Amino acid sequence: MDCLFTACVKTKKTRHPRTAIMELRCVVQKYAWGKTGKSSLVAQLSQGNSTAPIVEDDPYAELWMGTHPSGPSVIKSSNEPLLNHLLNNVDSLGDGEKKKFGTDLPFLFKALSVAKALSIQAHPNKKHAEELFATRPDLYKDPNHKPEMVTAWLGPFEALCGFRPTADIKFFLQEIDELAAVVGKAACEALVKAESESEEALALRGCFSALMNSSEESIASALKQFELRIPSLSAEKKDALQCDLFTRIATDFPGDVGCWSVYFMNYVVLQEGESMFLGPNIPHAYIFGDCLECMACSDNVVRAGLTPKFKDIDTLCSMLDYQPGPVDRFRMQWSNVDEFCQTCSPPVPDFAMARLRLPASATVDKAYSLPVRSNASILLILQGQATSAETGGDLSFGQVLFLKAGQQLSLQVKGEQDVIVYQAFANV
Repeated sequence: MDCLFTACVKTKKTRHPRTAIMELRCVVQKYAWGKTGKSSLVAQLSQGNSTAPIVEDDPYAELWMGTHPSGPSVIKSSNEPLLNHLLNNVDSLGDGEKKKFGTDLPFLFKALSVAKALSIQAHPNKKHAEELFATRPDLYKDPNHKPEMVTAWLGPFEALCGFRPTADIKFFLQEIDELAAVVGKAACEALVKAESESEEALALRGCFSALMNSSEESIASALKQFELRIPSLSAEKKDALQCDLFTRIATDFPGDVGCWSVYFMNYVVLQEGESMFLGPNIPHAYIFGDCLECMACSDNVVRAGLTPKFKDIDTLCSMLDYQPGPVDRFRMQWSNVDEFCQTCSPPVPDFAMARLRLPASATVDKAYSLPVRSNASILLILQGQATSAETGGDLSFGQVLFLKAGQQLSLQVKGEQDVIVYQAFANV
């Protein structure tokens, strides 16, 4: 990874309070798709702020850093929920975020370790989220939207994201008779005949909705037929039809309609440090790897495949963005600030990300001071060890810190590893 890190947002000079920087203890979520035991980045990170031993057979899927009620962080020294602290110490938040979002953090910061595909899913926009929460609070737990940014960590991260260019989808429907059969002749022909962008989007909606609403029996039968036919295909044809990817997912989710999503959605491999942004109604599914996520503080997910959880097919098919196109439209660029710093600001006010890399190989005569932010932030130490005057001790892998608005933090490398830190904060 090139030299990384944080945004130097130009703000008015602020007095830097000398109050102690708070370390957080964060919640680990164990979902079936998570990596097991010590192979999981999440499990490894959990050791930085927990004394609980790693259970080798358990799937460590997500580490939640924030105030969401489904996994609230607590202040390590006092065991007080972070949200309670914010409510009782409103000066911890910046004026901009308080005006926009009230007395809570607007973002949720996560680390994920993915062993097998997550559900085919999308997140509602703000208005739709409020409607779903009002009418079905048992399924949709809060009224907030959930735009999110994902950044690959520790090697390639695989995902499906957004609908493919129409030409690609037409090719797969023409080459895979089993898929065309479950989509249906009328829907396939409508996509072939579509000429304008609006006609293509409407026809694509027809194809995807027909697929998702097919009977479980017809889906399972078509999947089995295609799986049995794959060995007879040439190596060139297998590659063109992405059979390795299809087979991996079908092995984990036999008979599941979500297996066919490979042929409707873009397949993307993010290299370490690369990011993409997923706005409302964009269909996606993570497939494999470790990543960091930052999102609006929400857990609203509409699912329709590759999951044992409830599949809300009608809601998903009605809300999706059916605009086809290449995956590059979702990629995000990081901006260099100095030799150690980068920042990335997605097109939402709820969150932005920053990252720091302090090289162990360089002679560091003095501590590096992180840019002082006008809003509260959460930092995750992802690699290395550092000393900090503000914490009065060492910081190392897995530790999570909360910085109030205007609070200073300086780091000096300790040891032979580069120090890598990611930071989440409101984008206002």
